[in-house]
Amino acid sequence: MKRSQVNKAIKEMEAVCKKYSCYLPPFCNFTPEEWAEKGHEYDEVRECMLGWDIIDFGYGDFDKKGFSLITIRNGNRTMEEKYPKAYAEKLLYLKEGQYSLNHFHWFKTEDIINRGGGNILIRVYNSLKGSEDVDYESDVTVYTDGHSYTVPAGTQIRLTPGESIYVYRGLYHDFEVEPGTGPVLLGEVSQCNDDKNDNRFAEQNALRYSVIEEDEPPYRLLCNEYPEAK
Repeated sequence: MKRSQVNKAIKEMEAVCKKYSCYLPPFCNFTPEEWAEKGHEYDEVRECMLGWDIIDFGYGDFDKKGFSLITIRNGNRTMEEKYPKAYAEKLLYLKEGQYSLNHFHWFKTEDIINRGGGNILIRVYNSLKGSEDVDYESDVTVYTDGHSYTVPAGTQIRLTPGESIYVYRGLYHDFEVEPGTGPVLLGEVSQCNDDKNDNRFAEQNALRYSVIEEDEPPYRLLCNEYPEAK
């Protein structure tokens, strides 16, 4: 993924957050030059991987396989004494045509909330016990805003603004914008988040963090790019 694409995606998400009066924490606005001067007082941002995260899953086609997100708060499961937060919060932004790959989490449970814009479609499958592959056959139990029901494997759950879905451990899920409804700003409320170790993609060659081609200077640093404290 090119740095120019990352910069563009961040600026677009900043504009969307402003449109919906979704104000971001100060560390989301730090420039690379400012990060170079930050000391240990911002270790929580570094070590809990807070901030910007622009994803293309290693496919180099961000407008088709990819999306933008910000981790606003999080703990660290490997440093629980220092960072005891058992919860995390994110904002996600998808445009029409973008797709988040099918995956599940071993540890994390989460709510995905449509915070504004168009409609989001979340496809659900169970995972097979033993192999952890996608179960394309069995019915799936779904929980949306206090409503529980059963759907066939591969059903897309439509979330309009204000609606949410509970994603439990082992539930395969992908998401994309419903065509014709416009880009979507999502919220995610979850247990402590560990994106390095807690994503099981159906596509085994998918990468969680993008490889960046530096074709222009960074506008903001990504959550896996912070320099060490001065």
